[in-house]
Amino acid sequence: MSTVRVLGLGDNIVDRFIDRGVEYPGGNAVNVAVFSRQLGAEAAYLGVFGDDAHGRFVRGAIEESGVNTSRSPVRPGPNGVTEIETVDGERRFLGWNEGGVTISDPLVLDDDDVRYAAGFHLIHSSAYSGVVPELPKLGATRSLRSYDFSSEPEYRTPEYLDTVGPWIDLALVSLGPLPRTETWSELRRVASHGPSLVLGTQGAGGAVLFDGEAYYYSDAAPMKGPLVDTMGCGDAYLSAFVVELLRSGWRRNARPGGAALHRSMRRAAQFAAQQCSVEGAFGHGRPIDAAVDAAGAVTRSAGDAG
Repeated sequence: MSTVRVLGLGDNIVDRFIDRGVEYPGGNAVNVAVFSRQLGAEAAYLGVFGDDAHGRFVRGAIEESGVNTSRSPVRPGPNGVTEIETVDGERRFLGWNEGGVTISDPLVLDDDDVRYAAGFHLIHSSAYSGVVPELPKLGATRSLRSYDFSSEPEYRTPEYLDTVGPWIDLALVSLGPLPRTETWSELRRVASHGPSLVLGTQGAGGAVLFDGEAYYYSDAAPMKGPLVDTMGCGDAYLSAFVVELLRSGWRRNARPGGAALHRSMRRAAQFAAQQCSVEGAFGHGRPIDAAVDAAGAVTRSAGDAG
């Protein structure tokens, strides 16, 4: 097929690793766009940037990675920021500023935006993107749509799944170490709300896919370097999975076969293992500036450390 085209729609963030004194660009939609570009796809990001230093930082890193951001607006207010620490390679979130302008002044797609999005083979978004009201606008396009429901229970309620599920083709869910029967049940439950494919990641336990008829399994691939952190590993898995599947001919009207699904999951496991040796989501780290103004400050709960 012609070059695969992937659009990340929605969230961007600056991840501040307090224990390292370094901050990195990221965000689920951003990571999928950047990783897809690394895998040889043509990629773009459409989302809202804050008009502060953090917004300029993350946008610059995205563009340096070869991802087009030309249609993304800049709005008054802080860009999204999270504070994180790493414990034994696993990230621990300390707090965030509620997503900044991504959530407070979210993206609203106009007709030109929809026509632009329709030019991509796949549009990816997430529960952190603030674009749920916009998903029905993409329903008339021929583009496939994937969505990351993450691990928080508020994004798995029947009401939330009823709102999002009918508008997406592939659901990604973080499952953790669930027993096999519970894993099957959860994938079936999510699929019952609309997605034709539901992909559950389980960290070192690998991944499980349900296509409405059968389950497919992928073990985690061995790492070839030291574990740095797990930031972006799930996004890396999804990116490699969809790029490989699109290259196999996956379309809205073309159901992928078992061989293509198995091959895509193996490729995804390999790429995710590589990602665990990368600092941040896709590098581009810089020292944390101690003089963050109040607009960019992170809100922490009383029980947060640091």
